[in-house]
Amino acid sequence: MERPAASVVVNNYNYARFVPRAVASALAQAGVDAEVIVVDDGSSDRSREVLDEFRGRAKIVLQDNRGQAAAINAGVRASRGEIICFLDADDWWMPGKLAAVVAAFRDDAGASLVYHRLQPVLVGGEPTLKPVPRTLCNGDLSRLLARSAGWWPFPMTSAIAVRRSAWQAVGDIPEHFRISADAWLAGIYPFFGRVAALPGSLGYYRIHANNWYRPVDDAAMLERRMAHWRETVEATNRFLAGHGMPARVRLADHYPYHVAAARLSGVGLHRRLELAFEGLCFAGEPNLLRRSRDALRTAWHLPAAHRRPGLSEALE
Repeated sequence: MERPAASVVVNNYNYARFVPRAVASALAQAGVDAEVIVVDDGSSDRSREVLDEFRGRAKIVLQDNRGQAAAINAGVRASRGEIICFLDADDWWMPGKLAAVVAAFRDDAGASLVYHRLQPVLVGGEPTLKPVPRTLCNGDLSRLLARSAGWWPFPMTSAIAVRRSAWQAVGDIPEHFRISADAWLAGIYPFFGRVAALPGSLGYYRIHANNWYRPVDDAAMLERRMAHWRETVEATNRFLAGHGMPARVRLADHYPYHVAAARLSGVGLHRRLELAFEGLCFAGEPNLLRRSRDALRTAWHLPAAHRRPGLSEALE
């Protein structure tokens, strides 16, 4: 059987109210021979009932709850397309997304990953904030990642597509990436080929209480992010070593990790100045103007170090 040009892998967990729009947007893509695979990761809401309506137009894969990475892996195993595009169930695409992505892969035979911007929207679909990521990166990013602990202005899952040959070389996403599988895709594939960025916003990223991106992070979320970044650095180095690649990433180069730690504990003047300098030099943001502005703004808004009470305050 002839392979379709593209496969769309939608991962869903308890998003019965959102997943119909995601799947419909994938099915509405024009100009590309594509298949749509939806993996339900053990939902306990009405998701499976909702997805039954798409049988015959999309392949529905059901599994017990094992996390986002396992769901994506199952979807890729069920797919046949030369290009694999990922879509979270709470997001959706514009009609020309697949055609633009497939054309970008055809234009660059050495590209392992193609991505684009997403327009953040509120729960009801109203646009908010500027399209993300702000800075676009093209070409060989392997040296950049080696100097930034694997961090760059990478896209979210719904904006990422990879070439099947690259997926076969890399293998499945490690299943401990139960969330934020985009960190694995964006952190590993640049070591296997070039990256191509499309400047337009070709989809929508829905911001709500359950997802990873938030305008303001509380202490619990900062701790989760830091644990995730530590695990990602360790997993990246295990992968690079296992594939005989000389590159390694260091948590010491992970500027967002140090900023999160400072937000949790507070900083004195000396550490505030150190972090401002680290931000100015951080390889993970290639845009000099944006890097400088963000570094100074971040350092300025860090909380002050928690003051230890004096003897009189302790007695009181």
